[in-house]
Formats: sequence, C-alpha cells, structure tokens
Amino acid sequence: MADSNWLIEFPALSRDTLRLLQRSIDETFREFSRSYGQALEDFFEPLLWFMIWFERLLLNAPWWLVIAVIASCAYLASRNWKMTIGVIAAFLAIGIFGMWEDTMRTVSIITVCTLLAIVIGIPIGVMMARYDRAQATITPVLDVMQTMPSFVYLIPVVMLLGIGRVPGVIAVIIYAIPPVIRLTNLGIRLVDKDVLEAANAFGADFKQRLFGVQIPLAMPNIMAGVNQTIMMSLAMVVIASMIGVKGLGQPVLKAITNQYFSMGLFNGLAIVAIAIVFDRVSQAYGHRIQKHRQVGH
Repeated sequence: MADSNWLIEFPALSRDTLRLLQRSIDETFREFSRSYGQALEDFFEPLLWFMIWFERLLLNAPWWLVIAVIASCAYLASRNWKMTIGVIAAFLAIGIFGMWEDTMRTVSIITVCTLLAIVIGIPIGVMMARYDRAQATITPVLDVMQTMPSFVYLIPVVMLLGIGRVPGVIAVIIYAIPPVIRLTNLGIRLVDKDVLEAANAFGADFKQRLFGVQIPLAMPNIMAGVNQTIMMSLAMVVIASMIGVKGLGQPVLKAITNQYFSMGLFNGLAIVAIAIVFDRVSQAYGHRIQKHRQVGH
C-alpha cells in the first residue's frame, strides 16, 4: 500500500468551536425572530390581505371572463392574434384537465411577485446605474442571491413569519428579483450618451432625463429582466409549496411524495404552459417596444 503520511490534513475548526459558532448564529436569529417577528407580521398584513383578495377574485370570477381578460392583455402586449389564440387554448386546456383553481392560485402569486419585483427592482437598478459605488456594493449581493440554493431562502422566512402565503412570496421575490435589477442597470447604462447630452442641452433635469429618455430607451432591457423574473418565480413555485403556498406546486410536491406520475406530469405541464404564455407575451411586448423605438428614430 502506498504510504499516506505525506497527506496534510486541512486546518479546520474544532468540533466544539464549530458547534459554538453555529449555536450562536442560530440563537441570534431566534432572538431576532422573537423580538421582531410580530412586527414583521403586522407590516406584511396589507400584503396578505391583498393576496387573499386577488386570489378570491380570480377563483370566484367566471372562467370565461378570466380567460377573456388574460387574452385581452396578451393581445394588447403582443398585437398578435395567433399568440392570443394560443393563450386562450392553453387556459382552456388547463381548465379541461381540472387544474383551474390551482392555476388561478399560481397566477395570483406570480402576478403579485412580479409586481413587487418591478416596484422594488427597477429603483434599485436605476440607483446602480446612477452611482458606481452602489453598483459595486449591490452586485455581490445579487451574485449571492442568484447562486444560493433556493431551499435556503425558505429557512429564515419560515423562522420569521411561519408558514403561508407571505413567507412564500418573500422567498420567491428574493430568488427572482436579481434579473430585473441587473437588466434595468444594464439598460440605463447602455443609453447613448449623445442622447443624454442632447437632453441636457435642452435643459432637462434628472427626473426628465430618467423618465423621458433613459427608462423609455432602456425598456426592452427592463422587459427582458421582467421576463426572467417571471420565469424564475414560476421555477420557485414548486419549492415554495413546501411552506404552504397553494397552487400548482402542491400537487407536484404530492406527486413526488406519493409517486403519482400522472399528477406530476399534468400539473408540471400546466406550469410550463403558464411559463410559455408569460414568456411569449412579455418578449413580444419587448420586441414591439424595440420596433417602435427604431421607427421613432
């Protein structure tokens, strides 16, 4: 046998030191949860109320009205009849296969997560584009958020807020918000400097440059970020079902636990159908904005 004495053990913390470190981190977070958990629940109470209201609205509305509204939004975004018919066919198929209620719950969660990601992410992206120091500080945070295993996000939100809709939405937003931040920052930074100089020459202030020049020109990139955020939100739906988020993720989780292949297949295909609908519609809207901008030039 080859002599293994040449191997040098990697210097590591002793077990007692490591346990002490882990225990101190856990106790610190538990103390924070006990001190501020109720305040956080009160803070997110309006969000919970809105989510329940929106979910009930989708569930109680006639199916044909929901499909008509979704198809109208798809047409207004894409101005493409073929795509609109595809959207109608996808939701009709979902209803025929008995997944309507779970789909409406998933659509409500994804809609809320996307709106919150846009409201939070675009201002952060604008700040990163305006200040290089902010970009240098926030970029590593976004790198961690995008590389951290998605299951890890569930631990702190459950410890703070328990099981339910709000912790699920927070976990989904943390996982899905980086693309809209990054692409908003990128889109604004890619705006032609000559255009900004022309705006300055006409006496435009910061708000006029931002809302009248930079954001409209960066809109295709921003829409690409929104598109990626929607896709990542849908990917997180199944994982978020582990902490009580109702929707298509729960039947998939049940199918995994009980080895129900058909249940997992049908609900998985429903998630895929929603993803394709959101993806195609948001991409078409981004392309239409791009063409409109080119025609304007």
